[in-house]
Amino acid sequence: MTFQLSVNGRSHAVDVDPSTPLLWVLRDTIGLTGTKFGCGIAQCGACTVFLDGKPLRSCALPVSAVGSQSVITIEGLSGREAEAVQRAWVARDVPQCGYCQSGQVMSAVALLTEVKKPSDRDIDLAMTGNICRCATYVRIRAAIHDAAKSLEG
Repeated sequence: MTFQLSVNGRSHAVDVDPSTPLLWVLRDTIGLTGTKFGCGIAQCGACTVFLDGKPLRSCALPVSAVGSQSVITIEGLSGREAEAVQRAWVARDVPQCGYCQSGQVMSAVALLTEVKKPSDRDIDLAMTGNICRCATYVRIRAAIHDAAKSLEG
């Protein structure tokens, strides 16, 4: 079956089974490999993308459920919050292995889009379900605070 998807501002016609998870359409059909497979059950956060501006786990969403909603992946992430998070991630040297980082960044940007001055609790709640096997959680939290501060001016 053919689906018309809007991904990172571009239209893509994809001919896939309706039950195919969006993650595999993004990676295998469209060729956007920044979104990672971690668990396949929407528990680790590595596959986080935005669907109409809201973060969701793409490994558990069938492509048939996307409809006309806009998909943004880590490759298409842009804007003030995205730039602030990316700068803070580099300054704090957040990634170790880097595997989870696209999902971590997507969730952090979503948080800063909604909450301009997040508390530690806000950060913990927003980042829950984003697992980092290298345990860089302290640096992730610090980088989100740094990004929020940089957005104040």
